[in-house]
Amino acid sequence: MKYKVKHTTHYQYSEAVSLCQNQARLKPISNQRQTCLSHCIRTQPEADYLDYFIDYFGNQATVFEISTQHDELIVTAESEVEIFEFRERQLFLSEEAWESVALKIQLADTPELLSTIEFAQASEFTPVSADIHAYACQSFLPGRALISATKDLMARIFNDFQYESGFTTISTPLSEVFAHKKGVCQDFAHFALACLRSLGIPGRYVSGYIETLPPEGQEKLEGADATHAWFAVYVPDLGWVDFDPTNNVMPETQHITLAVGRDFADVTPLKGIVFGGGMHQLSVAVDMNRIEE
Repeated sequence: MKYKVKHTTHYQYSEAVSLCQNQARLKPISNQRQTCLSHCIRTQPEADYLDYFIDYFGNQATVFEISTQHDELIVTAESEVEIFEFRERQLFLSEEAWESVALKIQLADTPELLSTIEFAQASEFTPVSADIHAYACQSFLPGRALISATKDLMARIFNDFQYESGFTTISTPLSEVFAHKKGVCQDFAHFALACLRSLGIPGRYVSGYIETLPPEGQEKLEGADATHAWFAVYVPDLGWVDFDPTNNVMPETQHITLAVGRDFADVTPLKGIVFGGGMHQLSVAVDMNRIEE
C-alpha cells in the first residue's frame, strides 16, 4: 500500500514575528513496516536557513530559521510512503513470558538489549505509580506471553477510557487522565507506556498518521486525516511491535509512523521559538491519500 501525505501547519499571529527558529519531525521514518519514498518540506515565508539531521532515536529532524518579518507561518510537509503487508498472527508465535523479557532487560548483555533499557524507565510524561502498576498487573498475569498481555492491556484502555478532545492538554498530569479515564491518543499512549515501564518492559512512543475513511457514499474531506499517537513494545527476536489503544488495533496499512521516542517530548512534530508574535492561532490539516497502482 502506498500513500501520499500532505501535512500543513498554519500559525496566525496577532503581532509581527521578527525571527523564528524551528525544529520539525515531519519525515516518516523507514523501518520494517514502511519505507519513505520521497519527502519535502516548505515554509511560507521561505526559510533563510534549512537543514536536516538524524536525532538520537533515528528520526530525521528538519531545522529552519525565518528572519523575514511575518504575521503568519505555514509549514507544509509532503511525503510518499509505502507500507508493507503485516500479518498479526505471526506475532503470536512468540510465547515468551513478559517476566522473562523484563529479566532480559534487567540483565542486558547485548547491544540490542542495552539499547532498550532507557525505554523501560519512567519519563517526564510517563511517571510510574502504584495505581498504574496495579492496573497493568490485571493484564500481565504471571507467566502470560508478552504480546498477549500487551494486547489485553490495549483492549482494556480502549474500553475503560473515553476519547474526549479538549479534556486534556500536553501538560495534563497522567494521574489526572487515569483518575477521569478521559483523554486523547497521546494520553492513552503515555498511559500504556507507564503501565509497561512499571513492570520493567521497554515501550516507546510512536507519532504518526492514521487514515480516516468517510461514511459510505460520502466524499473524503480535504485535511480530514489526522496526526496520531500509539505505542510499541519491545519483543526479543521480533523487535518493536506496535499497538494502538485509541482504536484497539495493531497498526497495519492505515498507520504511518513519523517518529519514535520515550514520550511526546522526543517526537514533537513542530516546535521552536519566536521573537514577537503576541497571541497566536494554530490549525493543522492532514491529507493521507492512497496511490492507486
